[in-house]
Amino acid sequence: MARVRLFASARQAAGTSLENIEGKTIDEVLQTAAEKFGAEFVAVMKTCRVWLNGEEAVGSTIVTDADEVAILPPVSGGCPSRDELATKMLLGVQVWFKR
Repeated sequence: MARVRLFASARQAAGTSLENIEGKTIDEVLQTAAEKFGAEFVAVMKTCRVWLNGEEAVGSTIVTDADEVAILPPVSGGCPSRDELATKMLLGVQVWFKR
């Protein structure tokens, strides 16, 4: 039984931040979690990344009882994209020249 840690919207949809879940592979663990937590959790999972012991994992990755699976939805905020920064810089220059 793997220890599954859930973060952000995955945690909200599941109603817990930590759960022990059966499964021999990542796919099996996720299927069991989907059955346990329901439709809202399944919807959130469509955008999540899954990590096994700190490494990104694929569905066929083997899971043991000693493993920790982390389910991480996308995170918003942080640094804007390069295009956004360039646009803001250009707009700032235009405003400065209009003075």
